[in-house]
Amino acid sequence: MPLIDLRSQAQKRSPEELVEHLKRFELDLRFTAGIWFFSPADSRFHGKYKPDLNLEQRLEIAASLKPYGLAGLEAHYPNEVNEDNVHIWQQFARDTGIRLITVIPLLFYDAQFEFGSLSSPLPEPRRNAIDRTWRSLALAKEVDADFSVVWPGIDGYENPFGIDLVAMRQRFVDGLVEAMDRVPGVRLAFEPKPYEPRGRILYGLTSEGVMLGHQVEAQLTAEENRRLLDEGHKLFCMNPEVGHALMGFEDLPYAFSWPLGEGRLAHTHWNSQPLGNYDQDLNVGVISPEQMEAGLYVLKMHGYTGYMGIDVNPERMPVDVAIKNSIDAMRAANDRINSLDHARIIEATNHPDTHRGWLEAYLIRARAPHNSSLPPLADAVRSTAG
Repeated sequence: MPLIDLRSQAQKRSPEELVEHLKRFELDLRFTAGIWFFSPADSRFHGKYKPDLNLEQRLEIAASLKPYGLAGLEAHYPNEVNEDNVHIWQQFARDTGIRLITVIPLLFYDAQFEFGSLSSPLPEPRRNAIDRTWRSLALAKEVDADFSVVWPGIDGYENPFGIDLVAMRQRFVDGLVEAMDRVPGVRLAFEPKPYEPRGRILYGLTSEGVMLGHQVEAQLTAEENRRLLDEGHKLFCMNPEVGHALMGFEDLPYAFSWPLGEGRLAHTHWNSQPLGNYDQDLNVGVISPEQMEAGLYVLKMHGYTGYMGIDVNPERMPVDVAIKNSIDAMRAANDRINSLDHARIIEATNHPDTHRGWLEAYLIRARAPHNSSLPPLADAVRSTAG
């Protein structure tokens, strides 16, 4: 599959053009899910509440979700997809139409990565991390995936005293550059997270991920990579996760706007998360549904056409129920944002001095039941102040 063209995300529009775009464009909600949460994960606090499932059992559940809207799966290399089982994934895609959209290098779990993977100061673990990354890219190319997600979960620190942090970041950049130039033309989608399992993770915020993209792309030398960059495509893109952004006290639409403004948003991961706190991976829409709506709206504003990845941890319910609930939450939120008066919203945001309180009052009513006892919008925003 040729590189997906993300350049239109960065298109600049006047307020009038933006209104017309919002009226015309609707998000195409195509859903993916990580195969890792189809089977219960290990926990240091309690035993597993459900039995372990092998790959074939997980894929059987995934196939049952195709009619509900599941269009793609995500898997880590080498534990979930590898050279020995890739034929199972390929046959599954042929049988169901559910694609493997990303092959993710597992850079955070192995004991060898105790002191980091791509950023490690130890030569052997770092070399193994680079090799695993380029092999993931090669397998992604073989299965016709759209990109490879990179999450630097173990690349970070707890005690910053005496660490050459600039050198640490440069090792990380250089490792990605080497892997990408070895398998040119395959896009990376970086997933920031501010902390956990490390006390602080490298490039933990969305804007830092965008900065990393600039650093990596500036060093790429492979002919195909340079050609794509010269044509205005981005090869180092982003896969922001709702929960990770909220762990870092980011505002979701603001976070999304960073990669969207540069045509770098390759994919999105959706769940729910209290501000700060540990990474809970709750079902979509359970907490802060207003952030979900605002996030979807900024995607709509920029014409996002990528998948919506479900990344949850359904410890206490069947995985298919959790995915269906999450899909339903996103569809309902998308229906709400599509029904809004885009012209009045853009007018209010561009002329806040003459629309004081209007947007808040309007959104309250947009979220209220149809039989609500709220007064008319005009009465709500009419001021009695002198």
